[in-house]
Amino acid sequence: MDGNVVFALALTLFAGLATGVGSLIAFFTSRTNTKFLSFSLGFSAGVMIYVSLVEIFVKAKDSLVGELGEKQGYTFTVIGFFAGMLLIALIDKMIPKHENPHEIKKVEDMQAGPSNDEYDKLMKMGIFTALAIGIHNFPEGIATFASALQDPNLGVAIAIAVAIHNIPEGIAVSVPIFFATGDRKKAFKLSFLSGLAEPVGAFVAYLILMPFLNDIVFGMLFAGVAGIMVFISLDELLPAAKKYDEAHTSIYGVIAGMAVMAISLVLLV
Repeated sequence: MDGNVVFALALTLFAGLATGVGSLIAFFTSRTNTKFLSFSLGFSAGVMIYVSLVEIFVKAKDSLVGELGEKQGYTFTVIGFFAGMLLIALIDKMIPKHENPHEIKKVEDMQAGPSNDEYDKLMKMGIFTALAIGIHNFPEGIATFASALQDPNLGVAIAIAVAIHNIPEGIAVSVPIFFATGDRKKAFKLSFLSGLAEPVGAFVAYLILMPFLNDIVFGMLFAGVAGIMVFISLDELLPAAKKYDEAHTSIYGVIAGMAVMAISLVLLV
């Protein structure tokens, strides 16, 4: 396994384990910093949208056009882009709304406390939320891995954006499980383990795709990655940022994320 692959896998591990950070925030702070979370989620969405449409989609198109010609290459890029969106949409469709990891949870929810007859329901909700996050993080791991493998600098930016996105998911797992068990360690462990689906997704991609990786496979994979990240941004990150929002904090985060990504790409040219 060469150094680039190890680095790409390490980035997916970093991004996935950010769910544990969300869990720690839930346990060791008394209030949710909604302004910070709103800005951070908006920032993450800005990074993902900008880099997907300006960098990843273009690289996918260049790769496919070089192999298949202008018209066919562009057509397959568009197909790959929307196939990525369809994949993540189907995954979201399979997750019941009340167990969806992107349903907003706050640290304050831990102080209110449930009634006795809610404990079993909360435990079930927490476990299913952890499973939902695991399923959801699998394609995100593939996206982060593929990006880092092609361009390590791009991979770092995407890994940071995905990590920010995973922090509220850690809160979503920890709050109901802590309420149901009163056990911080158990809540943290499930949150932590759900994040491991990200590097597992990357490793599966490595095992399955690496032997067949050529310009056409890479182009289709990268087009799909762009679609996945745009869908995540529009369907999950921005709505979550607006729910946490107090004013225009989330849109400031989006603009800041795009600007930081744009400046970093200019400096790398």
